[in-house]
Amino acid sequence: MRFAFPFRPRAGRSLCAVAALLLLAPLAVAPLCAQTGQADQHAALSSGAKPEAAKPDAAKPAAIEADAANQQPRQGVAAKALDTVKQVARSASDIFHRVPCHQPKGAANTTGSLPHVAAKLAAGKPVIIIAFGSSSTQGYGSSAPEFTYPNRLAAQLRRQYPSADITVLNRGKGGEDAPEMMKRLQTEVIDMHPDMVIWQVGTNAVLRNLDPVETAKQVEDGVARIQADGADLVLVDPQYSPRVTERPESARGMVKLLGRIAALRHVGIFPRFEVMRDWHEKQAIPISDFVTADGLHMNDWGYACFAQLLGDDIIRSVGAIKIGVNVPADVRTYRPM
Repeated sequence: MRFAFPFRPRAGRSLCAVAALLLLAPLAVAPLCAQTGQADQHAALSSGAKPEAAKPDAAKPAAIEADAANQQPRQGVAAKALDTVKQVARSASDIFHRVPCHQPKGAANTTGSLPHVAAKLAAGKPVIIIAFGSSSTQGYGSSAPEFTYPNRLAAQLRRQYPSADITVLNRGKGGEDAPEMMKRLQTEVIDMHPDMVIWQVGTNAVLRNLDPVETAKQVEDGVARIQADGADLVLVDPQYSPRVTERPESARGMVKLLGRIAALRHVGIFPRFEVMRDWHEKQAIPISDFVTADGLHMNDWGYACFAQLLGDDIIRSVGAIKIGVNVPADVRTYRPM
């Protein structure tokens, strides 16, 4: 799977952001970002211009505005840096060139229907997606912020729907599981009134030997609260990596537990454990190609493929809405009576 983009950046987009959209190899992007930042700073000092404060959009919560401000690329492009981008782009292929990202064969689309977010995307309305979870949502193991799975997902959806106002907020915090996540669920998720929540949970419960019964209660409670706010929801189960698979009984138990909750509450689940196992066992990809040296977290390729497959599910849901396919009642967002 390869994407081709023109190298002429849009006004206001830094070379670092262009390189990220090109999905260049991280080692090539890092020095490029440093060069671009220095060039931008020099240009700003030379012109004597003072940066103008961004005006907040009154239609969005302040927390979303803060996230958007932090993600805005710095202005200005130096000609020398542009030449460097072109040279790097010619010599570097996208992240899937060496190892393609394939959907596991025969795998069911357990993400299910996403009627709320799909309808808004199909209608061209603004969409807010929140990625909620622990370190693999936060992006530990990625070489740069733009290579985390939430940022990869945002880039994919914006390519597919270039005129849509799509916001993907990263609410991952390393080391947490359901007990800690439930403490910040209201303020960091529900109060944002998202259209979709992707909740990655369960890995740290396995590693910390947390009580599965208590974990199930907390996750069910969290799912019910998210649904009551009207958002589509997809649960993401643990990753298939050495630190997790060395506890096979606990890992299998957590995968089954989250699957049962998804079925009970009629929400989607992204079977990350089985998808990653397919990479290794059926596609013959070495674990070191998608897991970092710590034996736990995904690397840039792992995050990119995870985001790609998840984004494909969202895009399929939008396509079904556009052609008028009726969404079965049992996969609609569950509303308790």
